[in-house]
Amino acid sequence: MGRLFGTDGVRGVFGRDLTTDLARSLGRAAVNVLARDGYVPPTFVIGRDTRASGPLLEDALVEGIVGGGGNAIRAGVVPTPGVAFLTTELGVESGVVISASHNPPEDNGIKFFGFRGFKLSDLLEDEIEAEVAAGGDERFPVGRELPMPSEGSSYLDHVVASAEARLDGMRVVVDCANGAASAFAPAALERLGAEVIAINAEPDGSNINVDGGALYPEVVAEAALAHAAHAGVAHDGDADRALFADAAGNVIDGDQVLAACAISMKQDGVLTGDTVVATVMSNLGFHRAMKEQGIRVISAPVGDRYVLEQMLDHDVALGGEQSGHVIFRDQATTGDGLITAVRFLSLAARRGIPVGELAAAMRRFPQVLVNVEVSHKERLEDAREVWDAVKASESTLDGTGRVLVRASGTEPLVRVMVEAESEELAHTHADAVAEIIASVLA
Repeated sequence: MGRLFGTDGVRGVFGRDLTTDLARSLGRAAVNVLARDGYVPPTFVIGRDTRASGPLLEDALVEGIVGGGGNAIRAGVVPTPGVAFLTTELGVESGVVISASHNPPEDNGIKFFGFRGFKLSDLLEDEIEAEVAAGGDERFPVGRELPMPSEGSSYLDHVVASAEARLDGMRVVVDCANGAASAFAPAALERLGAEVIAINAEPDGSNINVDGGALYPEVVAEAALAHAAHAGVAHDGDADRALFADAAGNVIDGDQVLAACAISMKQDGVLTGDTVVATVMSNLGFHRAMKEQGIRVISAPVGDRYVLEQMLDHDVALGGEQSGHVIFRDQATTGDGLITAVRFLSLAARRGIPVGELAAAMRRFPQVLVNVEVSHKERLEDAREVWDAVKASESTLDGTGRVLVRASGTEPLVRVMVEAESEELAHTHADAVAEIIASVLA
């Protein structure tokens, strides 16, 4: 059996991979691992997205936490970054999110945050997993379910306060993916003065991420054009990412947002070390734009938790992914789609330019991604024929493109990403490398 925790918590099909029994066990195990010296019962604040399985998993998780001796606070439906914020705002030991992010409605997941609002380390996740496997008895007196405190700042207040300027006169289409953003994203932009047109904002438990949201940015792009909007924003199911569209219906990805924000922050003197963290999947155009602006780029593995690790290690204020996870370290401890939307849109408003002009800070090279289904992805590292093919393609591209090959962390796939000056050229090289992978790792 593989590791229970993946790159972003425990995730899988509800009732098969992720059951109420497992949720109950995770709650009990987390209490045992996170209890402090001398036993101070840990308190958990719990949020979820809009999936039909969410309340069932929430009940089981709370039962495990309370039965194991911990305390539980239910926050209801709230974005993942909202739980991270509440963890620090309430001063509790852990936040828990019940969500499978951008996955389809039948999936769900459970991920934990520590007391500082950061996702748990691999070490702590391994300890929780070991506790689950041991299946030990409860060690402490029964805990309590606590009410949500009414004092303190709300997550929505926090998001609104991150704006660089008001959005008066700006018409924005917001695609909420029928997820956790539905009750938050339109409200935040309206409080800043924007005229908001919300789409996919009527969750019914079974429509999260279906034909909308950040997985389908062309939907908000078409809607922005149809409504003569100044911009469009698309969130995923748990609202920890944001992609955009301009007034002409062009999609703006996370690399473009990251580039524009990095340049602005450097100009304002708040980009620590004139450095930004991106991932190995970031577009070649992003790297070129940063070099032209004198901004150093540190590359991290794919996943906003790994971006954050590099940000903390190198004291960097800004980091993100092409997929729309962007971390503003002065305001968030994880990718936050709502803060990203507010920061990017209000930056355009502050500078008095359209979002399309803001995104033009970088030229996006055509990028092709091919997923190759294989039986032995674990052999990739030692597959000499594959790496020879990669070197041959990169030699041919001669600095005008790049080739990235990596095994999926969750599926029997090897991903081939090629960037080049034309999409046709990128396809040619991606297909050639993919053919070698398919034959060598079949």
